[in-house]
Amino acid sequence: MRHGIVVGLQARISVVLRSSEGSEIEVECVVDTGFEGFLTLPPTVVADLGLIYIASIRANLADNSHILTNVHQVTIIWNSLEREIPVLAMGRRPLIGTALLEDYHLSIDFCEGGTVLIDEIL
Repeated sequence: MRHGIVVGLQARISVVLRSSEGSEIEVECVVDTGFEGFLTLPPTVVADLGLIYIASIRANLADNSHILTNVHQVTIIWNSLEREIPVLAMGRRPLIGTALLEDYHLSIDFCEGGTVLIDEIL
């Protein structure tokens, strides 16, 4: 089970990221149920972690515009297990998408300081 908090009507969860050199940092991410990918990180964070480049893709944004963005590979610690997932290098704020939440239950109390829970579906 993962716990987070609502801040400014944004559901936030921290994720531990492992750099290509093995160091770990914890990043607070906003849960974005309109994003079908795994994770986005600002390009500066991707560069600081030295993440492995995979490819460039055209990403479709919420306003139906498209941008070219780079996809990298990152190792995260998720429910005490290492997972290698693709991450889009874009935006100012880290986002968790629905691909990372697949097979999990998401519960949010939408009030300032409300609880965010992500738990495995039994």
